[in-house]
Amino acid sequence: MEFVGEKVRITTATEQDLNFIGQLECDTSIWSFDETVETDEEKVHEKYRSHFPATDEEAYAYDWVIRRVNDPVNTPIGIVQMWSYVDFRKSWELGYAVLPEYAGNGYGSEATQLLLQFAFQEIQAHKVVGMCNSENVRSAALMEHVGMTREAVYKEELWWNNQWTDQYFYSILDKEFKGV
Repeated sequence: MEFVGEKVRITTATEQDLNFIGQLECDTSIWSFDETVETDEEKVHEKYRSHFPATDEEAYAYDWVIRRVNDPVNTPIGIVQMWSYVDFRKSWELGYAVLPEYAGNGYGSEATQLLLQFAFQEIQAHKVVGMCNSENVRSAALMEHVGMTREAVYKEELWWNNQWTDQYFYSILDKEFKGV
């Protein structure tokens, strides 16, 4: 499956994307605001393989690779993903990462907009949530840019850089989503 915006397109992650995803997920500089980072690429591959639907049953996670629209080489530049947060409430959590050399160009926010479009229009999500370290101002700004609202601050939720750090909780409802 694929969704295309003005700058980026997101395509469903496949076995052929696992090397890129493994390298991205294991790069501690990209995940510098997270408490822990998996450094075993094979474990990352297995995690993502477990998200590949075996049948037509409804998936509990969706992983997409971000690519620039006008890139003739089709270079992957990031990921955007979501997974079931509270199934019976039709609530999903999102995540994203863009390689540092492509950051600051709007690719992550457009890819997240496309993911939200998928969530609300294709799988009929009621709510999408996102969380970030309170020190991760770029992640917080991205969620606000795509229309998400900061609903809560979880005080000293994360053990990060040898200290307790707050975590922001964002959400957007289906009726609030305006699309791309």
